Amino acid sequence: MIGLLIAVALFNTVAFLTNHKLTKSQIVQLWTFTIASQLLTDAYIGKKYHGYWYFSGQIEWKAIFIETVLIPPVNLIFLNGYPFSKSLMKRLLYVFYWTIAITLYECIALLPEPWGYYHHGWWKTYYSFLVNPFLLFIVLKFYQWIKKMENES
Repeated sequence: MIGLLIAVALFNTVAFLTNHKLTKSQIVQLWTFTIASQLLTDAYIGKKYHGYWYFSGQIEWKAIFIETVLIPPVNLIFLNGYPFSKSLMKRLLYVFYWTIAITLYECIALLPEPWGYYHHGWWKTYYSFLVNPFLLFIVLKFYQWIKKMENES
């Protein structure tokens, strides 16, 4: 739990102190989208198929903390630093570096308590390494869709 609290404080502080691109409306929409996506994914892969779980694997109040204030600021940090106007190679490298960072964080979260809180069933860390670029792409496309809708209104 200690590792989780440190990560939540760090990620949220960085997300809000370094934000220069995202409007309040975009933050709310991205935050909500992230929570909904995370809950849906965790319900199936985590609860139904026992691929991974947080803490004891039961439905717990402290796991809601992960869903609501751990992952959303990470997406805000990712988008705030994304090199939209740079070359394709720089954008791909940015996603690759983020994939490495997220996978390393997952390894830290797998440490025993009190530092870790995350546990694997049949899920493997390299699955995350393979899936994370697609998840980041989905967040990126959602953000671009939000911006497009805002420009049309």
